[in-house]
Amino acid sequence: MEELITLYTTFFRIGGLTFGGGLTMLPMLKHELVEKKDWVTEDELLDYYAVGQCTPGIIAVNTATFVGYKRKGVIGGIVATLGMISPSLIIISILALFLDQFMSNVWVSHAVNGIKVVVCALMLNTVVTMAKKSIVNALCGSIAVIAFLLALFTPIPTVLIVVIAGIFGIILYKTGGLKV
Repeated sequence: MEELITLYTTFFRIGGLTFGGGLTMLPMLKHELVEKKDWVTEDELLDYYAVGQCTPGIIAVNTATFVGYKRKGVIGGIVATLGMISPSLIIISILALFLDQFMSNVWVSHAVNGIKVVVCALMLNTVVTMAKKSIVNALCGSIAVIAFLLALFTPIPTVLIVVIAGIFGIILYKTGGLKV
């Protein structure tokens, strides 16, 4: 029971203290889950994150579910998920009551603009961290560049790009062209 409470409070804190979505949570997830709690390795976290991007739902919530499941099975997955989403539900419920007053406040507008800048920096940090771990050879680098260019310059949905890259990676791995 104690570990379930720790799962909930850890993910509650992560969900309540990070802004900007799943990518901006990766540094905090890494700090809490890999470095501080030693619940998962960095590679496992990146794997959970990658799978979380390919599955329906919010990346951070999916990652919390995977980590919770690893720690305490189905109940751990549920508890970690509830911990991750509880702060958002609470904050959104409170903001909904005062939305009109918040949005017209000049201080709130400036604060949101400041948060956007920090979120961009955190997302860039996440991309660089993931690239260092994921791009292990020229072939992986080529897949990354092609995927980036397709996402940037074509109307192809990013989900389809991820699926195609995954299939391509499986084929290369099976034929010996890609080592993990």
